[in-house]
Amino acid sequence: MHTVPHPVLETRDLTIRFGGHVAVNAVSCRFEAGTLTAIVGPNGAGKTTYFNLVSGQLPASAGRVLLFGEDVTRAAAPVRTRKGMGRAFQLTNLFPGLSVLENVRLAVQARAAGSHLRGLNLVSVWSSHVELVEKAEHFLARVALAERRRTLASELSHGDQRKLEVAILLALEPEVFMFDEPTAGMSVDEVPVILELIHDIKAQKNKTVLLVEHKMDVVRSLADRIIVLHQGALVADGAPADVIASPVVQEAYLGVARG
Repeated sequence: MHTVPHPVLETRDLTIRFGGHVAVNAVSCRFEAGTLTAIVGPNGAGKTTYFNLVSGQLPASAGRVLLFGEDVTRAAAPVRTRKGMGRAFQLTNLFPGLSVLENVRLAVQARAAGSHLRGLNLVSVWSSHVELVEKAEHFLARVALAERRRTLASELSHGDQRKLEVAILLALEPEVFMFDEPTAGMSVDEVPVILELIHDIKAQKNKTVLLVEHKMDVVRSLADRIIVLHQGALVADGAPADVIASPVVQEAYLGVARG
């Protein structure tokens, strides 16, 4: 367990420019264990770009990303994952030609390769394989996909693909969970499964959750804190009720995004 007095995750003046356009502009933010922070803002505000900078999908033009106090600004995304950062990508990390179970088993195996199953030999392969499959089935059950375990990922509905993506993220067992609109494209009856999972992760009290979400009812039900991005800049940061009621959010987010 990390006991040092720095936040789990921190960005300092994090910036990215695309030509003359500053998509994320000197965003400084600290994220502590046991908290769920919702990141909101109108379309084009820089929310997903900020996520991409934090998770290592994009290189920063300036500023720093620190994970458990370690500067990971130049670290590739897989390195950040090994260090405890987990990111749910909007369907881009699924293997469409593999079954639902195999997709999650690969994530369990990737996690295991960095821990107690490092250095598998031929004697241990079979017992380890059984253990990996059992863990994968556990994560599938958590997202209500156990009955679809043999289905190819490509044959799932959009909503079930999103649930599979969350199962993969759970299987990586990160310290930092990053969800980018996790319920987008889901039917109304599918949404509660994912929201309950996120609530359970938050309830563990030792995980850090970042959530990009447009639905303000979801934000109100889950968030301990809201930060607001507008035109790439951090314009509000605080308790949900205070931030939602603030003039800058009423104008920059609710007014622009309504409709």
